[in-house]
Amino acid sequence: MALTVSEPSVTPEKETRMPEPPPEVVITPCDPWPRPYYLENGLRRVHPYHYTYNTYCKERWRGRELLDIFATEFRDRPEEYYKDAIEQGKVVINGKPVSSIRAIVKNGDVISHTLHRHEPPVTAQPIGVVHEDNDMIVINKPAGVPVHPAGRYNYNSVVEIMRAERGHAWNPLPCNRLDRLTSGVMFIGKNGKAAEKLSLEIQGRTVKKEYVARVVGEFPEGDVVCEQPIMQISPKLGLNRVRASGKEARTVFKRLAYYAPHQAEGGDIEKSNDTRSDRERIRDSKMAWKSKEGYSIVRCLPLTGRTHQLRVHLQYLGHPISNDPIYCNQRVFGPSLAAGDDLSDNDEDIISRLSRMGKSEVAEAIAYQDEMMEEYNKKKAEKMTDEVCEICDTPLYSDPGVHELGIYLHAKRYACEEGRWDYETQLPDWALPPPGTVGSVDVTEETNPMVLVAGIESLEVKEEDGAIGPQRECVHVTPSEDKDLVVSAR
Repeated sequence: MALTVSEPSVTPEKETRMPEPPPEVVITPCDPWPRPYYLENGLRRVHPYHYTYNTYCKERWRGRELLDIFATEFRDRPEEYYKDAIEQGKVVINGKPVSSIRAIVKNGDVISHTLHRHEPPVTAQPIGVVHEDNDMIVINKPAGVPVHPAGRYNYNSVVEIMRAERGHAWNPLPCNRLDRLTSGVMFIGKNGKAAEKLSLEIQGRTVKKEYVARVVGEFPEGDVVCEQPIMQISPKLGLNRVRASGKEARTVFKRLAYYAPHQAEGGDIEKSNDTRSDRERIRDSKMAWKSKEGYSIVRCLPLTGRTHQLRVHLQYLGHPISNDPIYCNQRVFGPSLAAGDDLSDNDEDIISRLSRMGKSEVAEAIAYQDEMMEEYNKKKAEKMTDEVCEICDTPLYSDPGVHELGIYLHAKRYACEEGRWDYETQLPDWALPPPGTVGSVDVTEETNPMVLVAGIESLEVKEEDGAIGPQRECVHVTPSEDKDLVVSAR
């Protein structure tokens, strides 16, 4: 019998695979200096430039297809553009082109998108300085200029404009928020410690904020308190509405002045100036907002800080800001402009109509009193033209009209409750009396909503203690179970 000698088997060592290092995915955005600004026709413009957006996968993007994310999350370009950009390698994941537009995005992925960037112009009005010391600058922000780079705006933002004025290494630190369309008081920290301290103070309820707005029609006299909760309906479009299931919101309003239409120097309304045809009168009779003649200047004190709180509450009260492209838009909300509406049965229709604004249709506010001026503003408003960029084939927008550079909402005053500081601006031009008329421009105890706020807070303390003293009358608007507008004296 033959012996077979077998050698002991040797188990090969497992191949050790080193994990790949993190991809060098961040393609540094171009950073031209000086900034490519130029001023023209009252606008601050930016020459187009190539730029790379870099963003980590957001939680809501996990497990979704790449094209689906771009098509649903971003309004700047049509879906076909993003499809081509992915296929041409302009959109990459972790620094590498993807094999398909259906590539799945995972947690930890970095998405980069390189494009030829076209920024919208903003007003050439300079950023005013209300106060400056070693720790902060209090500015008067022009309407229409976003605070931070976002969306289509980058260098045309408060942060970048101030950096361009003060030096590339200077890092402005905004301490409070203002919508792009809103003007007024803003705090810019010069160092991290000062910015954090002031930001926390403003986020707490120890700072009183006073705004001024110009609204449709004759706003009620007396004190008006609105406590309707607010919910975000569409994050993509920035749409918010009154909803019973929304977040707590509370605003105090006080009318400063009312100006009737066609007001003569003596103060009488000239009825003979109505030159509308019978057809136009019938048309206007079907539009609830058309019966609200003239406009009011209203002082507003938000006691909570919900997004678009003042704009939404004024719309709900039936007196929207008269050039608000969202909340005073009949093409979006219908003839009533959603006055007193807290139902959700038409949200999808409203979102659909609003999404078309500024693309094929003009994003207009419909409450202009002068019909000829309305038509002129429609023609001058920003919308897509039939032209495209010669470099990147991006569809180009026309310049925004003057009425689109901002809305009639101004942050007039911020004051520390303890009296340590108080910063205030003058009334904007649109809040002053029309030429040849007399109106209130100075705050008095009768037109100061801060007096009412102090009274309400004092009353609430007394109610908690079980002792109710003298009460100041006001119109109090609160949510109700039967969805009707509730008005009560307090």
